[in-house]
Amino acid sequence: MNLIIIFLLFIFVIILITFHIKIVPQSRAFVIERLGAYKETWNAGINFLVPFIDKLAKKISLKEQVIDFKPQPVITKDNVTMQIDSVIYFQITDPKLYTYGVENPISAIENLTATTLRNIIGDMELDTTLTSRDTINFQMRKILDEATDPWGMKINRVELKNILPPREIQDAMEKQMKAEREKREAILRSEGQKQSAILVAEGEKESEILKAEAEKQSAILRAEGQKEVTIKEAQGEAEAILSVQKAEAEAIKLLKEADASKEVLMLKAMETFSKVADGQATKIIIPSELQNLTTFSTLFGEFKEKNE
Repeated sequence: MNLIIIFLLFIFVIILITFHIKIVPQSRAFVIERLGAYKETWNAGINFLVPFIDKLAKKISLKEQVIDFKPQPVITKDNVTMQIDSVIYFQITDPKLYTYGVENPISAIENLTATTLRNIIGDMELDTTLTSRDTINFQMRKILDEATDPWGMKINRVELKNILPPREIQDAMEKQMKAEREKREAILRSEGQKQSAILVAEGEKESEILKAEAEKQSAILRAEGQKEVTIKEAQGEAEAILSVQKAEAEAIKLLKEADASKEVLMLKAMETFSKVADGQATKIIIPSELQNLTTFSTLFGEFKEKNE
């Protein structure tokens, strides 16, 4: 009988010890009370709870947590009632303060968030509220972080998820946005037509400039061509005259070398006179030697007979 009692007591002690050995997981914390008072906070690892003396008061997660609050009615400075729902990202930094600082931390944060949101939005007009999400988020995070610090909590982020104005305000905003889009469309269309007209005008201008340049170059080339032709004609005439003069000089030289008589020289003068008479001159001066036709005829006859 005594052995059975001892065995039962041994089993009871084993069970009691087993149930009072606690393993704390990572990113968790256990708050321990001894005889109703706070004793310590257990972090990750194995711990032993003294039976009938120590008590596990609260299990706390140290991970970042998210709370999505339902939409809250707020009134703007210009008396527009809107529905705004927010999201809070927080983390427990002190398990003891979180356990004993406030009775219901989540409910306290929700009420504090609603009050802070009403205070901030109450100083803004509707248009400012819709375009100042970052400013509102920053102000709310700062206020909530300071308020929850005695509760062992840290507010990491605050985000406004939705801002819902009344239906009539939304309709007016949609009409305004539609009018703005139509205005921008008209401006863009006008700018496009303006740019098109400018490009067409510039194209015509460039075309006229190129046409004028082409005509100028053509006129220059024609003038240069005519100039070259004139120069070549003048050079040809000069060369012809030079050739004639050289031929005449050669003839005179040959006459001198042949010791031509007076009659031969007179005949050459007569040939030259004939060439002159065939030209465009309107006045001809006859040398005194040729004025006496009888003498000239006699000389010519004598010269002819000698040659025959």
